Amino acid sequence: MHSLRPLVPQDLEAVREVYLDAVLSQAPQLYTPEQVRAWADVVQESSPFEEILAKGVGLASCSRAGEVIEAFAVLEPVDRISLLYCRGRASRQGHATGLLRALEALSRGYGSQRLRTEASFLSRPLFEREGWSVDWIEELTIASVPFRRFRMVKDLLQD
Repeated sequence: MHSLRPLVPQDLEAVREVYLDAVLSQAPQLYTPEQVRAWADVVQESSPFEEILAKGVGLASCSRAGEVIEAFAVLEPVDRISLLYCRGRASRQGHATGLLRALEALSRGYGSQRLRTEASFLSRPLFEREGWSVDWIEELTIASVPFRRFRMVKDLLQD
């Protein structure tokens, strides 16, 4: 099992690195080069990214030594998983699953009855394995580049 700990403000740069690594190492499998570039550039926009981290409840999944953040996730608000990213080298090792389950428990503890998220083509299979379902498919643009993502939900009372 990987160690989970709360995100703290000092983690901002490490979280940006994880985000960028996740997008650049994994997205090219399912997205065009233009989409990968636009998605990766979001981390450079300071205010939206920093604001989510500052307002949300975040967790980091660390390496066995507990020093290096391999994945992170944020509830913001408490009924929405707004960020969930894992380094390419750490993918398929249980980091994201552990974070997802921990955030579901936290959200339940805050009194949420239903949790929601916007999942990419990369994260949709993970969410579905954990009992989430697609509510609807959303078309959006990031830096004038079209994207499709999945609005997903999970009833926390069923679990």
